[in-house]
Amino acid sequence: MKKYSFKNDYSEGCHPNILEALIKTNLSQQNGYGYDGYCEEARLLIHQKMNNDDADIHFVSGGTQANLLVISSILRPHESVISAETGHIFTNETGAIEATGHKVHGLATSDGKLKPEHIQSVLDLHTNKPHQVKQKLVYISNSTEIGTIYKKKELQELSEFCKTNDLYLFMDGARLGQALTSEINDLTLEDIANLTDVFYLGGTKNGALLGEAIIITNKKLKEEFGFHIKQKGAMLAKGRLLGIQFSELMKNELYFDLAKHSNVQAMKIKSAFQKKGFQFLSETFTNQIFPILSNSQIEKLAENFDFYIWKKVNEERSAIRIITSWATPDKIVDDFIININQL
Repeated sequence: MKKYSFKNDYSEGCHPNILEALIKTNLSQQNGYGYDGYCEEARLLIHQKMNNDDADIHFVSGGTQANLLVISSILRPHESVISAETGHIFTNETGAIEATGHKVHGLATSDGKLKPEHIQSVLDLHTNKPHQVKQKLVYISNSTEIGTIYKKKELQELSEFCKTNDLYLFMDGARLGQALTSEINDLTLEDIANLTDVFYLGGTKNGALLGEAIIITNKKLKEEFGFHIKQKGAMLAKGRLLGIQFSELMKNELYFDLAKHSNVQAMKIKSAFQKKGFQFLSETFTNQIFPILSNSQIEKLAENFDFYIWKKVNEERSAIRIITSWATPDKIVDDFIININQL
């Protein structure tokens, strides 16, 4: 029997509504490069969700591409970006940002989240201007790469600190749906639009075949962004493919329902590990959990399921990463819990 994979939340294709919409609209002629009716409809729906008609919205194919486009468009040659060490731009993008000539300051944090004091520590080390790079952008992820989320007070404090110190705030939203539907979340999409300069809604990890919606709220960052998209090969002639997907995801709360499903499935698994007395690498309430198991227990679970060994704790134990998706079935979760109970 083929192992079920808990390695990521993009192993499946897409939600059936998207496939049906792609087929239904297949022969409809549309303008190219994101000027089609479907992209316009998707933009309208997103504007309504965040109660902001002024934001610019651009659809691109993936998260690394979105990060590269946003950061490289904002920073001047002598400027740098601050990130948690767990941040995707610091650990999993093959130096994409550095390749554009910009330094990434990676900071160690216990929960994957940046606080004003973290950022201040970098600013304090770069006062010898113009002989050092100038920090201009703060990059955060919500949910983070280790499954934690920002609460409203935390984001307000970050936003205020960035404004006071003339820094832009950019939120990677590859799993923003999961963050917003977490049982402990107190942020809204409108809050995020008000408290950041730019962020994106992730589709790839939440029911789309592919695609992210970059949302620029700061007027200073809007001008000429389209040139960056085109120059870096991110402007699809058939932009409709992205518009159709986001239009379907934004209808009838589908985007948020899919994210909530992935969270609920992960929390069922988390509860099973907790009842068996397992500890976790981080306290999470989204679709990523990081239980700490012995080497023999990991081998036992790996007989029937795929997952990543995330971090070695000591010679005898490691944290594994379990990720559920918008499509993770109840039966699979039930079977996995049976296996957990047998450890």
